[in-house]
Amino acid sequence: MGLFKKRRYIKINPSHVTPEVPVEKKTIVPDGMWEKCPSCHAAIYTKQMGQEKICTACGYGFRIGALERLTLIADAFEVWDTDLETQDPLGYPGYQEKVAKNKEMTGLDEAVVTGKIKIQNQECVVGIMDSRFIMGSMSAVVGEKITRAFEKATELKLPVVMFTASGGARMQEGIMSLMQMAKISGAVKVHSDAGLLYITVLTDPTTGGVTASFGMQGDIILAEPQSMIGFAGRRVIEQTIRQELPKDFQKAEFLLDHGFVDAIVPRNELKATLAQLLAYHNQGKREVSHETKKTGK
Repeated sequence: MGLFKKRRYIKINPSHVTPEVPVEKKTIVPDGMWEKCPSCHAAIYTKQMGQEKICTACGYGFRIGALERLTLIADAFEVWDTDLETQDPLGYPGYQEKVAKNKEMTGLDEAVVTGKIKIQNQECVVGIMDSRFIMGSMSAVVGEKITRAFEKATELKLPVVMFTASGGARMQEGIMSLMQMAKISGAVKVHSDAGLLYITVLTDPTTGGVTASFGMQGDIILAEPQSMIGFAGRRVIEQTIRQELPKDFQKAEFLLDHGFVDAIVPRNELKATLAQLLAYHNQGKREVSHETKKTGK
């Protein structure tokens, strides 16, 4: 019966089998040659992104360190307050080891770099947060450095430019971290009362207590394209209000449309834009000073 006949199988000639390619002859793609854009998910050839590290498909600015950003905007830079030591007020397990590891990895003493800078010959005080250092979280030292930056700027009668990049307050320091919001805000107010300009540049990501305080207190608020900006996370908000949020919710473009951001400036245009804004401010100060001397009022 056909039911019990032996099934025929195809015979494979060993000579037709593709031989294994030796390792030394395989095509090897070096690490770091391609990057996937977090915003549009396109595969980007790293050399095409340039020094600014901008996605060629959607204009998103990849996250960069504080020192990398300094090279993009600074003509000259004088660093301040590098001697402050991060404390462990709660005795949080493994916190000091984590801080030490991040110091070694980033080459920074904390999640923000502050100092005096010249941008196309326009002098100002700058603060640059670095998301690589415990996600740019706001510790007591971060708060102290930013507060001192505003106080020195007030003393020197200089404008402030602050680049934000943060996950919010640092949970390992509890209420000591949250207190920095009020402390920095107080210094911002004194600086503002002195008639001095404060510009914030919101980069990806700017969230939590940084957004809820000095991130949104600038006289002029700029943002990089496609940056995530918000307070609480998307899922938390949706669960709280029981509504589905728009897909572009918490993107810089959404905030611009709703009046929270004054302008979106591509990274390769930031230096010129900041220099122009600082020049307008300095020119205005000179005109006011001249008028005061002229009228005696």
